[in-house]
Order: sequence, then structure tokens, then C-alpha cells
Amino acid sequence: MVFERERVCALSATARTLGVHEGMRRGGVQLLAAAAHLHERAPLQETAMLQQVALALLQYTPQVALAEEACVLLDVSASLRLFGGIRALCRKIRITIARLGLSATLACAVTATGAWMLARFGYVRTLRLPSLWRRLDRLPVVLLSAAVPHLEWLHGLGCRQLGQLRRLPRAGLQRRCGKDLLDMLERAYGEAPEVHDWVVAPPAFSARIELPDRIDQTDILATYAQRLLAQLAGWLAARQLAIKKLRLWLEHERGRQAVPPTELGLTLSVPAWQEDHLHTLVREKLARSTLAAPAIALGLAADELQAQQAVSELLFPEPGGSAEDHQRLLELLVARLGADKVQQAAPRADHRPEIANRWCSVMQPTNQLPAPMTTNPNHLPPRPLWLLEEPLPLRLQRHRPVYRTPLEFTSPPERIEAGWWEGRPLTRDYFTARDAQHAYYWIFRQWRGGERPDEEPQWFLHGLFG
Repeated sequence: MVFERERVCALSATARTLGVHEGMRRGGVQLLAAAAHLHERAPLQETAMLQQVALALLQYTPQVALAEEACVLLDVSASLRLFGGIRALCRKIRITIARLGLSATLACAVTATGAWMLARFGYVRTLRLPSLWRRLDRLPVVLLSAAVPHLEWLHGLGCRQLGQLRRLPRAGLQRRCGKDLLDMLERAYGEAPEVHDWVVAPPAFSARIELPDRIDQTDILATYAQRLLAQLAGWLAARQLAIKKLRLWLEHERGRQAVPPTELGLTLSVPAWQEDHLHTLVREKLARSTLAAPAIALGLAADELQAQQAVSELLFPEPGGSAEDHQRLLELLVARLGADKVQQAAPRADHRPEIANRWCSVMQPTNQLPAPMTTNPNHLPPRPLWLLEEPLPLRLQRHRPVYRTPLEFTSPPERIEAGWWEGRPLTRDYFTARDAQHAYYWIFRQWRGGERPDEEPQWFLHGLFG
């Protein structure tokens, strides 16, 4: 239970079944529920949490505002089609709020004040003005914050619902209760314009949360990290940015037994802004990390950012997923296995097969790789898929190379002469050959560079065909 000025202002369903109600003093609560957990209301923490919620919800609409009574308002009129309708959007919003460790009551209406009042009364969805009027008429007057100081007088008149309040003479009601009551009533019913102070995303992102206890399990830390990632996703959407590199740090014990914070960096091959994808990468990064000590706080910062690319939907999607799906899979493999375990081919401008390609991390941008040779592939004979790390010398039998069985040539020779610019000239004649079991190999005949043309050349096995 939560107390404000020594009176109950919030309680659980279990406490309500024991007879506790709003407004009860602390002594009465302790008599009815001696084992209950009692907490004092912390307005500063509530304000900070509301700001975190507003920042996370910016991923659904750029128009988010904070209202009274711990309420967050969203103008989603331009977002319904993007997220698949009001039902799908409400589900997404509810999931995001749950990831922040909170629960919420959602309501939708054509006016912000009306939606806020419906949310305080219960979850209701109404998108048309006549339906909103009927629902508002049945709400209690106490939901109007401007009417709270005058509740005793209004109840004495038998005015307990908003519909009854609207039937009172407006001039007398304004003289007795002030203009704020009428203004709020008109905004709720859509009879007056509403002006909001929209939340503005900060120019840089850095967030931190205190953990409820010392935690050394990475799966639990990943759950708390998702709270920070939800805020990051909202900030990226509001700023129209994508993240290239983020930094996660874990704070440990302070004081005499202080341990330096543990910093974990995560670099993406392609900038991203999707919360689920970022959380998957962070979870894998934490699972592969070793903690020096239990963590007591968690922080997240965006270090490298780029402009967000507009999403293009194809009329006929490519089978197997889009290029973005391919990059997400690679990033997941890198986070799980390490950047040195997931590599990509980096062709080089060289005719020698063992030098014409090298392997580098998939995290290296492709625009930084050297350009391959522009030889027309239609003019080249077939090349094998597998190359041996070191060419295997072959023996000769009746002037024919032998690998398990004598080999039979199935292609004309392809001569490669290279390395002269390095002082190591190389002359090879490559052939496609097959053995008695019809297995195909890539072999070459290496010459001595022309110094002794009468010397018998050497034969090597260099590649295997599938």
C-alpha cells in the first residue's frame, strides 16, 4: 500500500479484500493488515517514471504529452494504419509498458481529456463523439480534478455524474466553482479545443536504472536492459535515427569494496532501431560476458548514430526475407559466436587463386573492402568451390598426375602468370580433371619460370569440385 499524508492513496486487491480502502489512516491499516508492505508516495520517482514511459511511447507517435494523475496522452490518429489498427496498437503499447515494469489502463477517445477520464474509470474504447458523450455522462463527477474541491456542494445538489453536472446552469456553476471546471468539461466533450505540451526527445540518449538487488545472472540483467532499450527505441523513432554502436555498463559495489564498472560495447553491421532486434543482441552479449561482481545498476548510451532509412515495402517480397532480415541474422550470429567466428569473403585484385580471396569479419563494411578483378566470368573455365589451404603435390605415372587413381583431363589448360611485381614470378597451367570414380579436381602444372624449360614441371592438387 502507498500512503500520502498518512492516508492510503493506492492499494492492492488483496488489501481491499481485508477491508482497507482509500483514505484510511496508517493505524487502521496496521490493525486490518499487519503483514502488509507500507510505502510512502515518492512524487519525484513517479515523475521520472512517467518521463521514461513517455520517451518509450514516442516510437508509436511523435505527439506524446504528460497529463495530471499519472497519465500519458498519445495522439495516434496518424499511426493507426501504420500499426494495423487501434486494437493492434493498444497491444503494442501495453507490451511496451509491461517491459518497463509497469501496468496501465488504456482508453481511446476522440478527445484527450475524455480518454484520460475513461482510463481513470476503466478500459473503454470509443472513437465516435456521440458514443463518447453517452459514456462520459455516466462517469462520476469526482473524475474531474477541478470539481474535487466542490464535491460536497455538488453531492448536496444530487449531482454525482457528469451528465447531471452538464444540465446545471452554466452561469451559476461558473460563479460557484470557477471557469476551470467548465473548461475541463468542455474539453472532455469535444466542445473546446485542447492544447498540449508535447514531450520533446533530448538531443542525446543516456539512461540508467537502479537494480532492486545485487544481480549476477545475465538473463535477469537482460530483462532490466529491455527497460532501457524501450526508451532507446522511442528516442530513436522521435529523432529519426538508427544506432550503429551502443554502450552498456554495469555498476558494481561502491565504497571500500568498490569494483570498477563493467562496460560492454555492441557494434552493428547495419544501423538498426527495432527494439526486439536490439534486445536480442544485448541478451546474447550479456550471455557471453563474465561479470566481475554482482551488478547494482545498469546504464545504456548511444555512441554512434546515423540517419534512419525509410522502410520500403515491396509489392512482391523476396523469398527468404529481405536484406534487413539477412543483416539481423548476421548480427545475431556475431553476438552469439563472436565477430571472429562469422566472416565474409573479401576478393582481391589478383589472378593467383590462393591470394584472390581473403576472409574478414562480417562487421567490416563492404565499402571498405578492395574491389575484385573485373574479368568476365563467362570467359573463365569452371572454378571449384573448395580450395586446399596448401596445394598438394601429385606424383606422375606414365606422364599423368595421380590422385588415388590416374587423372583424366576434362578441360583445356588455363594459364596464370603472376607475382612478377613482387619478385616471385609464378607460371601455372590449371586443368579440370577426374578420377576413375568420376570425382572432379582442380589441378595445376607449375613451371620453373622459364629458366630451365627442359625440366619436368611439378603437378599439384589445388581444389575440389562438389
